[in-house]
Formats: sequence, structure tokens, C-alpha cells
Amino acid sequence: MRVITGTARGRKLITLEGNDVRPTTDMVKEAIFSIIQFDVPGSVFLDLFSGSGQMGIEALSRGAKFGYFVDNSKKSVDVTSENLKNVGFDSVSKCYLMDAKSFLSATNNTFDIALLDPPYSKGILQEVLPLLTKKMSDRGIILCEHPAKEEMPEEVENFYAKKTYRYGKIEVTLYKVKED
Repeated sequence: MRVITGTARGRKLITLEGNDVRPTTDMVKEAIFSIIQFDVPGSVFLDLFSGSGQMGIEALSRGAKFGYFVDNSKKSVDVTSENLKNVGFDSVSKCYLMDAKSFLSATNNTFDIALLDPPYSKGILQEVLPLLTKKMSDRGIILCEHPAKEEMPEEVENFYAKKTYRYGKIEVTLYKVKED
């Protein structure tokens, strides 16, 4: 697994091992960043359920000003921390070892872009989205990676599902702030 483009382009990232791990494929990663390419520079990026941290690291490489990485697995947080250090982004990022709901309840931070890629088919997205919307900036963008068969809400608080993109068995639903 490598950083696709930006200041850390081509840098190799450490991956997690095991059956519980499902890294975002390069095809889906490229597609996601082509969707948000003009929103990333200068943004505060939240990589919720961060795994190895590859998505947030990609955002930092593409000009995000700060990245938050959250995972409830110590192995994931350790790997993310090591990856951030190896690519030189440890000074513009912060890792949290906690579950998503606890993090969102506790944080006072505001995010411009949030990527959610939780374990599939457990209803986690539907539980976390209402908490997350309260932490998003006025220009907020939420991207949810999920299996194609999973139903996603059309609206969550002041956000609406602008578009769903399909990549084989995976879909990415893009939420944006409702315009008045």
C-alpha cells in the first residue's frame, strides 16, 4: 500500500494483518480523492475507523492542514502512528485510541472532511452519523464507505446524501450540508 499523490507520493505504508482488516483499494481511494480533490487543500480531515491511516495520510499528502485518526484497535493506532511518522506527518496529525461514538462525544474539534469506513453491516454508520454532523464545519463533507447492499439515510441532521458512487461490491455515499 502506497500514498498515491502529493508530497508523500510513492511512500510505502505499513498495513495491518488479519481477517478483520479490509483496507480501501487503490481504485476506491483514487475515486474518493478525485471526488473531493478541490476540497482537501487546507482542510481538517477526520479518518474515523482509520485502520492503517492510509486515507487520512493521503489527504495530508494532498494538502490537508491537519488530520485526526480514530480507531478502537491499539494495533491500528500503533500502525497509523508509525505510518504518520514514516511519511513525516506526525506534527500535523493526532491519533486517538477510542471508539468513534466516544471520540465524537468528547471532541471539541470541527472537521471539514470526514471519511468513515467502519466494519461492514453492523449499523455503525447509522449510529455515528448523527453525532458526526454536529462536529462538521459549514463546508463539511462526509464520505461513508459501505457495502453496496447497505441502506444509507437520505438525510442526517443538516446533511443530505448528495450522491452514491458504486465500485463493484463497495459504495461510497457523499453527504453535504443542506443549502438554505
